[in-house]
Amino acid sequence: MPLVTIEELLEAGAHLGHKRSSWHPRAKEFIFMEKMGTHIIDVRKTIEYLEKAYNFVRNRIAEGGTILFVGTKKQAQDIVRELAEECGAFYVTEKWLGGMLTNFETIRRSVLKMKRLREMKDNNDYPGLTKKEILTLQRELARLERYLVGIEDMETLPSIVYITDVNKEMTAIKEARRLAIPIVAIVDTNVDPKLVDYPIPANDDSMYTIRLITSIIARAVKEGKSMLETGTHSEKQSTEAS
Repeated sequence: MPLVTIEELLEAGAHLGHKRSSWHPRAKEFIFMEKMGTHIIDVRKTIEYLEKAYNFVRNRIAEGGTILFVGTKKQAQDIVRELAEECGAFYVTEKWLGGMLTNFETIRRSVLKMKRLREMKDNNDYPGLTKKEILTLQRELARLERYLVGIEDMETLPSIVYITDVNKEMTAIKEARRLAIPIVAIVDTNVDPKLVDYPIPANDDSMYTIRLITSIIARAVKEGKSMLETGTHSEKQSTEAS
């Protein structure tokens, strides 16, 4: 049984691509037809590639891996945050700070600073500081939490990066590729699918599509964690090996 039906994808608007004038030639394999100058995505391909991505995410999480959800576009932010928190994934939804992956140690220092400032605020522990200095520290805490709260417990680089809009998150794409971190992403018709390891052809502008596909990736994370906890993945590998 497929993870999602053709009807669900059509209802979410997953089939609606971009105008022909903005298409990427490498997206050709995912295009079903052109209608009134707009490319229509083949949702059968969406199902096929979504299943590949699902299995990859599930299995990597079952091996003890971690995943980082990235969606800073306005229509993706709340969805990505909600579903990442629901499945226990790390996330970036406000802004991708350059070096989040490639300069990870510096980012971790910023996270530690955020935690120290939070502890000071929670305990109202500002010995010898003026009201103005305290306000400056609290503003700094708010800024750090805005950008880093979704990765504050990410103590090592993620095993997978999931992205809802490749063109919007190109810096994240470049950093992940540089570090050879596998990328799972929604790819619209104006996107080069070769930039990611597990492309999922679909409309990356529709909130409904973003929610539908991200919820399925979140389900893969949950299933992978369940397999890890129960040892199901290891047992399966042992059975296959024998």
